[in-house]
Parts: sequence; structure tokens; C-alpha cells
Amino acid sequence: MTEASAPAPYGATIAEGEKPAIPLVSDAYRRYALLLLMLVYTVNFLDRQIVTILAEPIKNDLHIADWQIGLMTGFAFAVFYTVLGLPIARLAESFNRVWIIGASLTVWSGFTLACGAAGNFVQLVLCRIGVGIGEAGCTPTAHSLISDYTPKEKRASALAFFSIGTPLGGLLGLAMGGVIADAWGWRTAFLVAGLPGLLFALIVFLTMREPRNALPPEARAQHAPGKGHFKATLQYLSSKPTFWFVAFAAAIKAFIGYGHAPFTASFFFRNHGEEVASLAAMFGLKSAGFLGLALGLMGGAAGVISSWLGGFIADQAAKRDLRAYMSVPAIASLLSPCAFVFAMLVDSAVAALFILLIPGLLGSLWYGPVYATAQGLVPIQMRATTASIMLFIINMVGLGLGPLAVGVLSDILAGPMGMGSAEGVRWALIISAMLGVGAFGLFWMARRTIREEMVS
Repeated sequence: MTEASAPAPYGATIAEGEKPAIPLVSDAYRRYALLLLMLVYTVNFLDRQIVTILAEPIKNDLHIADWQIGLMTGFAFAVFYTVLGLPIARLAESFNRVWIIGASLTVWSGFTLACGAAGNFVQLVLCRIGVGIGEAGCTPTAHSLISDYTPKEKRASALAFFSIGTPLGGLLGLAMGGVIADAWGWRTAFLVAGLPGLLFALIVFLTMREPRNALPPEARAQHAPGKGHFKATLQYLSSKPTFWFVAFAAAIKAFIGYGHAPFTASFFFRNHGEEVASLAAMFGLKSAGFLGLALGLMGGAAGVISSWLGGFIADQAAKRDLRAYMSVPAIASLLSPCAFVFAMLVDSAVAALFILLIPGLLGSLWYGPVYATAQGLVPIQMRATTASIMLFIINMVGLGLGPLAVGVLSDILAGPMGMGSAEGVRWALIISAMLGVGAFGLFWMARRTIREEMVS
């Protein structure tokens, strides 16, 4: 491990070849830590997203409407997840980040287990709120930790690798949740989903390192944020148009992704129910199990490739032109809605599933470039707080409003507009997908300023 250099003051840049203010870990440990954090993030999304494949059986069992599904999967979770992320990120700027991640993992896994015991809609919503409270401590803290572990020129790739947990967790949630729900019911699916997190929490506590501990006490004190840190970070970001363009572009992407997640399976059940049942029977499965496996394996595998590829392409292209960090997600945001709309309109369930591979391959390209940009726009003392502010915007708009808005739109189109539940959910998904054009515009605007505003 290299000797630490003196920490830079707020607003200072890191010159090419200059030692990082917090010493980097060895290459071998960095690989181990990134793998472990990616697996933790996988559990994070497994526990967060398993409810999407269970939405239809929960709806039928508890006799609730689409807007309640949207509330349960999105808004109720997101409010606590995003709001609590801000003070926890403030704590992560000075407190042991390993302990924060381990404790958060324990809490959200426990509440996932509790979801399986919920007796009514209110109890299930309260348990989902508990999951959101626990998960609030994971992502901003992990982003800060990874940025300290990783050299600047590899940061997008590292954060993209961490973000593989999003599609991988979604894959496992859909595939495992559907099969288990068909065999033993949706309650058992929650119980199985919550158990791995408790094991990973123990591994985190025992094997992860806090790199700040390698600093001498006086340097650690200098790195600790002072009074008014959150306000200072907001003031610093107010002079960074790139941050706001990127944050709201990513929020639109999240709105589409989270908004579609609880209703994609419902679209197939309502519009291609007989074909799905026939396909499932060919594999000795029921409809939910087959659809969970199909959507999970195809969409999840595409998302894993997309997440990694976005970071790799951005890091390579940015060596020639830093604006590539924005070009990659911008182009993907423009192309993805076209393929998605086509998938919603074809008559065949098989064709629709395969066409969805295209938006799946394009949909996660933004993770690495966006999160690396946020970390590079600020000095190291502001990284966790900056990540939490970005995630607050992304998740309040995306997770908080996406499922609820798509659910409300589906109910309006199905009822007052007279389309029926099958066409209502189809056109709610199509209309929301077209918002990707707005994300393209914001990413493209961020290209104009990113080169001048990166500092670390």
C-alpha cells in the first residue's frame, strides 16, 4: 500500500499522476472487494425487485388495484430509501463505511423475511418501507468506498461492475421468485430472498477494509467533513450544470425501468396468457415460473452485459474525449424506446420476449458513466454525499413515481378510457417508454460541460 499524500481541500483537483489522497488497496484486494460489493448489491436488488414478479399473485391474494401495486413496489419504498440516504451518506463521509454497509444489509434482509409474514396490504407496505430503510445505507456508501479503492482512470468500469448487481439481482428475483411462488407461494419467495443477505453481512463485517484507516489520525481528521457539509456540497454542485443534467437524465431512465418492472409480467399475463401457459407447460412449469425465468434470464443477462459494457466503452472512449461518458447513455436512450414499443405491439409472446433483449442490452449502459461522472465532479470529501444527492433524485423520480405513475395510468386507460386491463397496461408501458427521448436530450446537454467540470 502506498503512503498517503496530504488530503486536498474542497474544490482541489487531482493532477495527472498525483497520488490519491486516500491510499489505494492492492489489485488483488480491490478485485475481491469489488466482487463482494457487487454481490451485496445483487442481494440489494434481489430483495428490492422480487416483488415485481410476485405482483400479480399478491394482487389476486390481497385483492388490490394496480395503483396499490405501484405504491407498494415504488413510492412507499422510495420515500424512506431516498430521504434516509442523505443523512447516512453524511455519516459515511467520516464513519466506518464497512460497518454502515454491513448493518444496512442486515436490516433490509430482515425486513425482506418479514414481507413473507405480512397478513394484509398495510403490513406488506410497512415491511417494504423497512426494506427501503435498510437499503438506504448501501449504494452511496459503496460508491464512495469503490472510488477510494479505484484509480481515477478505472472508476467508470469499477462502478459499472458494481452496478451489475442491478440486472443480476433482478434476474435472480424474477427467476427464483416466479418458480418458488408457483411451487410454494409468494410468501415463501420472500423468505428465501431474505436469507442470503444475512450471510453476506457477516462476510462484510469480517473481511472488508475501510481504507481511511490507513491514514494517520491527523489526515483522517482533515478528511472528515465539517459543519454544514451537506449545504457546502449542494453549493458546490450548484456550479456544476453537468451534475444536474446527468442526474435528471438518469432519473428519467430509472422512471422507465422501475415503472415497467412491476407491470411487464402483468402485460404478458393479460395479453399473452394462453401462449405463456402453453410455453410453460412445454417445460413442465406454471406461467409465473416460466415468465420469471424467461424475463429474468433474458433481461438479466442482457442487463449484466449492458452494465459492464457501458463502463468499459466509456472508460476507453473517454481516454480520447471525456464527452464519451455522456455520448454512450445518450445514444442508448434514443434507440431503446423504439425496440420496446415494437415488443409491446407484436402478437407473439415469444417474439416480444426476444425483442425485449434489445432494450435490455441498451437499458443499463448508463450506470458506469453516470455514477463515475458524479464521483469525478467533486473532491473526495464530497463523494458519498454527492452520490446520495444523485440517488435521491434518481430514486424519488424513478422508484418513487415510476411504478405508481405507470400503475395509475394503467388503471385510467383500463377503466375510464375503456381499454380494459390488457390494453391499459400495454399502452401505459408504451407511453412511459417514450420518455427516453427526454433522457437523450439531457445527456446530450451534459456533453457540453463535462470536460470543464471534472475535478477528481
